Amino acid sequence: MTYLSRRLFLQGAGGLAWATAGLGSYAFAFEPGLRLKLTSYRVAPPHWPEGLTLKAAVLADIHACEPWMPAARVRSIAQMTNALAPDIIFILGDFNGSQSIVSGPVMPEEWGEALSILNAPLGVYAILGNHDWWHGALPDLPGDDAASVRRALANAGVKLLENDVVRLTKNGKSFWVAGLGDQLGGPLGRGFGRGTDDLPGTLAQIKDRNPVVLLAHEPYIFRRVPDRVSLTLCGHTHGGQVNLPVVGSPLSHPRFGSVFTDLVYGHIIEKGRHLIISGGLGTSHIPVRFMCPPEVVAVTIGASPVVAGSEA
Repeated sequence: MTYLSRRLFLQGAGGLAWATAGLGSYAFAFEPGLRLKLTSYRVAPPHWPEGLTLKAAVLADIHACEPWMPAARVRSIAQMTNALAPDIIFILGDFNGSQSIVSGPVMPEEWGEALSILNAPLGVYAILGNHDWWHGALPDLPGDDAASVRRALANAGVKLLENDVVRLTKNGKSFWVAGLGDQLGGPLGRGFGRGTDDLPGTLAQIKDRNPVVLLAHEPYIFRRVPDRVSLTLCGHTHGGQVNLPVVGSPLSHPRFGSVFTDLVYGHIIEKGRHLIISGGLGTSHIPVRFMCPPEVVAVTIGASPVVAGSEA
């Protein structure tokens, strides 16, 4: 190798190292901790009555922890959500932190107080996620069968739905919100993957033909959801969390299995049934996001289908 080629090689290697460090810093700090995207959908699902337009704000996978998702950031997300002036707010589970690369926990009473400012005319509704069942505020803290999460939500004025439904009315037209128990979490000792979900029992509580919005933490249930449900809203996947050119989302394959890798993100329509999967707000396993920034989702139901995203 000549002197010139060695110099060029070292310059190239140095540039690659700086680029790698820059991308690493972006994925490790900037995108998960500083970016916040607003993603908007307009959907016209089946069984949705004319004249009923519902504006919903959706939060998912907060995963509160220091320093990545402190209570102050949760509060700023709640403020942004309120600024959308939604009719209703949905929170799709996983409030507890879910990684070990942290400087400390954010306890349920802290993130609960931050969420207490959420406000919408038709209310704020939530479901539990798997990490709310599996452990405490962080993976190395003991769990309590999600009792502390339930308490925090109740104190924040958020209605928790666990295999339960509520009938709501806007402008004289009624619809149902159904909240499913988590499909992977459950009481301590039941084992991984047993779940507390009861889709047939939940839908059996609906006593009329008004439309249904289903909240389910994991999207795995979607192919079992009957046509009776107009729209299913899910989280859990973090949109893949890391999305690489050509490779795709390497974290989604081992986590979700080959059967579910097409149910990772966005607005999905199958056989006339509508599903929206949020990319979520926090991170799991490692505090990294790449090409999948944290997002607040705004869904307008009852209009022509259009999708758009904007940076907050």
